[in-house]
Amino acid sequence: MIIYPAIDLRKGRCVRLYQGDPEKETIYHEDPVIVAKRWETMGAEWLHVVDLDGAFEGEPIQKELVVKIANSVGIPIQVGGGIRNSDDVEFYLSSGVARVIIGTMALRKPDWFVSVCEKFPKRIGLAIDAREGMVAIKGWKESTNVSAMDIVEKWDNLPIGAIIYTDISRDGTQRGINFEGTRLLVEKSRNPVVASGGVGSIEDVIKLRHLEEKGLDGVIIGRALYSGSVDFKKALEIAATTEKMERRN
Repeated sequence: MIIYPAIDLRKGRCVRLYQGDPEKETIYHEDPVIVAKRWETMGAEWLHVVDLDGAFEGEPIQKELVVKIANSVGIPIQVGGGIRNSDDVEFYLSSGVARVIIGTMALRKPDWFVSVCEKFPKRIGLAIDAREGMVAIKGWKESTNVSAMDIVEKWDNLPIGAIIYTDISRDGTQRGINFEGTRLLVEKSRNPVVASGGVGSIEDVIKLRHLEEKGLDGVIIGRALYSGSVDFKKALEIAATTEKMERRN
């Protein structure tokens, strides 16, 4: 299981929001590149980067900073936030980003989403951001009548790199992961799933590792790492132990 440290970008800084609310922001560092290098030094295998300005504005705003982060580390990064067209996808994938995450346009322009997944197999991530089981789009500001399960079923045959499932009500709260919702989605999907939203303690990591055999690829952790509620090296140890156990079996 991969532990993805989250680097959320807003106005050039590394921040975290409470339940996606821009009015409830905590600034963690003025230089996200330093943060990215620190996570790599500590053993991160991947980084999860979000252009929050882009998510709110509907177009990438922090492109230069994202590329700077990607080229400053030797590990892959995935990025989401305001990516709405092929030019943005191709720009990122040709500039050092390993995986591009798309959410809003998967619902708004499904034919286009299919085309980019087929053009860039396993390099497109699908963001499923849900509130009470229903998908939200446009930086979580707009709710839909589409369920997370419907989305998983709809795109199950596409060569998606990862489905990033976030419970909006828990994101940034450290109240604990929505384990049951994550389990149901993992069991439904044939594509790898990355859990996100609400991780508050190492116990969340321990619970989630039991979903690996069902298809859980990893977990994104943000506020809990920055606040110290989750020890990153301990989380890595738990994930690595699980991998070794599977190899022996």
